[in-house]
Amino acid sequence: MATVLRQSAKLTFSGLCSSFSVQCRNGRACAMPYVHHRYNSTTPKIKVDLDSTSGIAVMKFQSPPVNSLSLDFLTEFAISMEKLEMDKSCRGVILTSAQPKVFSAGLDIMEMYGKSPEHASVFWKAVQEMWLKLYGSNMVTIAAINGSSPAGGCLMSLSCDYRIMADNPRYSIGLNETLLGIVAPFWFKDTMLNVVGHRETEKALQLGLLYSSPDALKVGLVDQLVPEEKILSAATETMTKWLAIPEHARQITKSMMRKPTLDKLTSNRENDIKYFANFITKDSIQKSLGMYLAMLKKRKA
Repeated sequence: MATVLRQSAKLTFSGLCSSFSVQCRNGRACAMPYVHHRYNSTTPKIKVDLDSTSGIAVMKFQSPPVNSLSLDFLTEFAISMEKLEMDKSCRGVILTSAQPKVFSAGLDIMEMYGKSPEHASVFWKAVQEMWLKLYGSNMVTIAAINGSSPAGGCLMSLSCDYRIMADNPRYSIGLNETLLGIVAPFWFKDTMLNVVGHRETEKALQLGLLYSSPDALKVGLVDQLVPEEKILSAATETMTKWLAIPEHARQITKSMMRKPTLDKLTSNRENDIKYFANFITKDSIQKSLGMYLAMLKKRKA
């Protein structure tokens, strides 16, 4: 996986060689549906196939090399989610990757390095929108994690109703922002806390832990491990079970569980954007990002 990162033209939050390599740490140490029609995006970063008969959409991330969450990617994702939400034939969405060995490597560092506070604000608003659309979706959402999923990739996975990960100990998942000197925002924290509990979240965020797939299952970060070649069929099978529940009751229950977390951001959205723009443009943070980029450039050479 470190090789994938070194080849990346778009560098990401998660790319610390110590954290996005095959040497993952844990908390204690270190068949796609038949396609009836398709939403074609103006850019090829995301491919969405919707089976109108089953009501299941498969959203494949195809932004090489590592599905970095750039402004363009985030915008396309939000639009795709909104289209599916408005389509009455769609009841569930499976998120997965078309890129080998990676689900998503997280936020695109080049959207944050050497940029103005105005650009940082626009970018962070797009990150917020991605999360609000996904975490607040009425549809059943399943992450079919067929590769490593650090930082922002982990956030996307955590925002889904159910997570299935490829049973490969070389793949890792976690919110590892602190390793780059960056603090995971409160809504990142709350999303993880709602999944694995306070103690595991506190430890994971402070240490910037990345969990191998077996360890992610142990702490409840993912719900199921399957062989990589069966991940889509397993996600489809699981989706069918979720869709068998009376929809109105399921949606109300989901809203009841998630509304407090969503409201916490929506009521503080502008302050969160201002905080991020001020934080990410600080000289000390820019210096940290610059050192990391220089390290990657040196390794590539």
